[in-house]
Amino acid sequence: MLLPLGPALAEVPCAERGEIVKKLSDEYKEKAQAVGVINPDAVVEIFVSENGTWTILATGTDGKSCVLSAGEGWDGNLMAALPGA
Repeated sequence: MLLPLGPALAEVPCAERGEIVKKLSDEYKEKAQAVGVINPDAVVEIFVSENGTWTILATGTDGKSCVLSAGEGWDGNLMAALPGA
């Protein structure tokens, strides 16, 4: 399930990576926090602000990025494993 995007991001969920990263930085003060490889052709990045807003972005080798999800209330603290986990 994908969460609905805020009005600003809902207008253009896909664009050149540089455009989206600039918008996340300028409007939301979000910075890259983590990155992972999806497959040989794409990566996923998580951008987070000090205010707790967050955005998950997928980027292909062609430089095009799409916002997969965005929200508020990011908690970057590591969670301790629960017994039996």
